[in-house]
Amino acid sequence: MSISEMNRWRGAASRFAIIVMAFTWTSACGETPETGAPTGKSVGRTQATNEAPQVTEEDFRQQRELMIEKQLVARDIVDQRVLGAMRSVPRHKFVSPQFQRVAYMDSALPIAHGQTISQPYIVALMTQLVRPSPQAKSLDIGTGSGYQAAVLAELVGEVYSIEIVEPLANSAKARFEKLGYKNIHVRNGDGYRGWPEEAPFDMIVVAAAPDHVPPALVEQLKPGGRLVIPVGQYFQSLLLVEKTADGTVSEQNIAPVAFVPMTGEAENPQVDSLRHAEMPD
Repeated sequence: MSISEMNRWRGAASRFAIIVMAFTWTSACGETPETGAPTGKSVGRTQATNEAPQVTEEDFRQQRELMIEKQLVARDIVDQRVLGAMRSVPRHKFVSPQFQRVAYMDSALPIAHGQTISQPYIVALMTQLVRPSPQAKSLDIGTGSGYQAAVLAELVGEVYSIEIVEPLANSAKARFEKLGYKNIHVRNGDGYRGWPEEAPFDMIVVAAAPDHVPPALVEQLKPGGRLVIPVGQYFQSLLLVEKTADGTVSEQNIAPVAFVPMTGEAENPQVDSLRHAEMPD
């Protein structure tokens, strides 16, 4: 999940503009981008108490509607089920308290342990690309705070989510329980090898970038399934990997993106090349 996921479709300049907009908004709310601490500005505050007005659940609902209209529909998110899921999931409950008032901005936001919650558009785009269906089984790599998994859970039968940072996995699991999600299964571990015990999967969504598509994830994809994954180091591309009914695999480059790197086994670039070198022809 990328702290600079301000990619959209227009390259580095557009991403920079989104970052500036996000942090400008945060400062206007009276918080520093880094910590959420007061900046001393009085914008949006009552002079008598020097406290921000309380944001209600109705306020958040209205912000979600604006997010749907301005960030998703205005671009290329057309799947009505995906739009419905984005409307249903309370994104502000997946961010830190100091960022709740900007939870629906067109931007990624920091969460704990140097990770982020993805930009709403990117979550919607990746979800739309895998074509979720009600009975499907989905694998989610990089749980983070759990927002992507929650969106998937609104659309599919079961979600299996892997997070390499143990405190994030634990907090996401507790968050899902509190919000009433019964069809999300969280495991602390390295997502590079997927979740073979639960394979195959109808769809796989990956929210961290290795420098190549992990072969294990392709292997765990059902015939007819779809995998969406950011790939690359300094320059990344969002790839859509499809496996046809006869097992043929194809890749499509969707958009330039900027995600945090996949850690763990993915950091050893020789792992799979060595394995394939040992395989007989």
